[in-house]
Amino acid sequence: MQPRNMSMSGVVDLAAVKAASEAKAKAEQARAQAAREGGGGAVSPTSLVIDVDEAGFERDVLQRSTEVPVVIDFWAEWCEPCKQLSPLLERLAQEYNGRFVLTKIDVDANQMLMQQFGIQGIPAVFAVVAGQALPLFQGAAPEAQIRQTLDQLIQVAEERFGLTGITVSPDEAGVEASAAPVVPEGPYDALLEAAVQALDAGDFGGAVQAYKNVLSDDPGNTEAKLGLAQAELLARVQDLDPQKVRQEAADNPADVQAQIAAADLDLVGGHVEDAFGRLVETVRRTTAEDRDAARVRLLELFEVVGPEDPRVTAARSALARVLF
Repeated sequence: MQPRNMSMSGVVDLAAVKAASEAKAKAEQARAQAAREGGGGAVSPTSLVIDVDEAGFERDVLQRSTEVPVVIDFWAEWCEPCKQLSPLLERLAQEYNGRFVLTKIDVDANQMLMQQFGIQGIPAVFAVVAGQALPLFQGAAPEAQIRQTLDQLIQVAEERFGLTGITVSPDEAGVEASAAPVVPEGPYDALLEAAVQALDAGDFGGAVQAYKNVLSDDPGNTEAKLGLAQAELLARVQDLDPQKVRQEAADNPADVQAQIAAADLDLVGGHVEDAFGRLVETVRRTTAEDRDAARVRLLELFEVVGPEDPRVTAARSALARVLF
């Protein structure tokens, strides 16, 4: 497995990690109750992943979003990262079993939809909940991070809009599952799963250690490296007082550590350009160890967002200009 990291757009919520699992349990109970009462309206597992074009967008996305969160995967045949991300999203749609529906939109064949959503690079993933669009992330990503994003989406859909998903026909689901090929486990799957479970439990220190355990044996493991970058970021901001940190950064523009802490919060809050711009400016006006500290943190945040994100490319160019 070699997924790349993703660009979060305001969806990382530290308090939501625990709440997401509780929301998931409530949704499962609601679907089970519906099944006991007759299972009316159950859909086939094949309905959980569908291709959508401009003609079917209102029916398959907007109308469907009033009963279940709809995740949109914007892709193209020529996009190599799409070939990593799309199969993962399809597998998760089947695994989540009706908690969300995945729709796939070919940007080459649906230019109008691409423009309406303001897509500037692919793969790009959005969600539509009760008719409201929400940007999720851009680029391929570690599975652990995608799962966390989906859990948060499901939580929001249930708590704010009362959407508990749709019921999938158990008979057809069983046939589908039995026909699916068995994927052999990789040598580090157990350790990576331990890291995912630690993240889901809000144990960011435990997730950091789990990813480090993988990297101690396999220093080039892409998923572990990118997962570690995210876990370390979440661990750093977990106990911060956002209001206090931002005030200190505003009052002390020359305080490098204050700017670094504020940049971490910017990124977790989905303000990617703000985080990068803050640290580039800090590098520009500092020297020696202070400059190096800001530069190193900026490079770490690049890892969290992912090297293919255009915002990383722009920030790298800005960093080069102030350094050289």
